[in-house]
Amino acid sequence: MSTELPQKVQSRVAGGRITIVAARYNEKYTDALLQNCLDELAESAAGVEVEVVRVPGAFEVPMMVKRAIEKPVSGETPDAVIAFGVILRGSTAHADLIGTAITNQLMDMSCNSLVPVIHEVLLLNNEEQAFARCVASSLNRGREAARAALEMLNVLYAQKQEIRFQARRNSVSRTGSLI
Repeated sequence: MSTELPQKVQSRVAGGRITIVAARYNEKYTDALLQNCLDELAESAAGVEVEVVRVPGAFEVPMMVKRAIEKPVSGETPDAVIAFGVILRGSTAHADLIGTAITNQLMDMSCNSLVPVIHEVLLLNNEEQAFARCVASSLNRGREAARAALEMLNVLYAQKQEIRFQARRNSVSRTGSLI
C-alpha cells in the first residue's frame, strides 16, 4: 500500500473526456472521494470534460462503467473512466466476494475496451481506514484517481502523437517530401 499520493500530474491533452462512476453507499466516504477527484481535475486539467454518474452501491459500479464505455449518454466514449465505491468488511466473506467480482469486471472492461478504468472501489476493514483514504489528504484516493486518469490520458495522447509522427516519417521516406 502506498503511503503518499503520486506526484501531481498536469494534463498535456487539449480536451479529453473522463466519466466518473461513484456509488452512493457509504456516502460520507464516496462523496469525499468524488469531491477530491473533481477538485484535482479542476486544478490540473481545466480542459477535460467530466461526467459524473451515481449508482446505489459498489456492486452496480461495473455495469455503469460498461455502459459509459459502450453506450455513453453523450454519444462519445470517454477517454478514461474512474470508478469509486467504499466497501467496509463485516463479519462475513460478502465484502471480499463483492470486491473480487468488481475488480475482475473493471479489469476486464479496461483491457477489452482499451479505455483506462481507474479502480478506486475500496475494500476496507473499518471507518478509520475509510477516513484516511477518502477524507484525509495524505492518502486520498480521490486525488490519486484523478492523477492516474490524467497520466493515462497523457500516455494515450503521447502514443497517438508517436503514431502520427511515424506515419509522417514513413510518408516522407516513400515520397521524398511531405507534399
